[in-house]
Amino acid sequence: MIAAQDFWDKAAQGYARSPVRDEAAYATTLDRVRAHLAPADHVLELGCGTGTTALKLADAVAHITATDISGEMVRIGQEKAAAEAITNVTFLRGAPGDAALAQHGPYDVVTAFNLLHLIDDLPGYLARVAPLVKPGGLFISKSVCRPDPGEAGFKFRAIRLILPVMQALGKAPYVAFRPIPALEAEIEAAGFTIGETGNYP
Repeated sequence: MIAAQDFWDKAAQGYARSPVRDEAAYATTLDRVRAHLAPADHVLELGCGTGTTALKLADAVAHITATDISGEMVRIGQEKAAAEAITNVTFLRGAPGDAALAQHGPYDVVTAFNLLHLIDDLPGYLARVAPLVKPGGLFISKSVCRPDPGEAGFKFRAIRLILPVMQALGKAPYVAFRPIPALEAEIEAAGFTIGETGNYP
């Protein structure tokens, strides 16, 4: 299987060109996140990709540190921020546990959108995330989860079948579709208390 950093570096240009698949669902997600943000907040985004979400939320907070393991994703994010004249978003290459993230923290809010299902050691990852959140702060995530057995449609079943082949060919990263209760249990095991959950397309 291709290393995650290499995969996302190669995918970055295509990722940047890809439109949001469901604009209405994305807008709903942004609205829910904004409801938990304050103008004085310093936010850390994990797995920021090319920075689309960070740049859209920049006007709601004091500062966002947007991070990704892919240097190419970070580079594109920096270019987008410069083109949009957004100055309160800093892009860094890195992940939880890296000194660069810790030195700017802890943060009022840490976010991880469409990321946790891509992490192979999720308990270890969340253990490194927890110290980055201020006491009383928030960890906000959105992740693809495994549907209940009776609700898994053809598309999901097809993805489960073809994914190992794509991974073997270096065309897909590590992915683990956890049931919602399992994901919530791992988040709570890292010391977080779940205050709100929701299902969004």
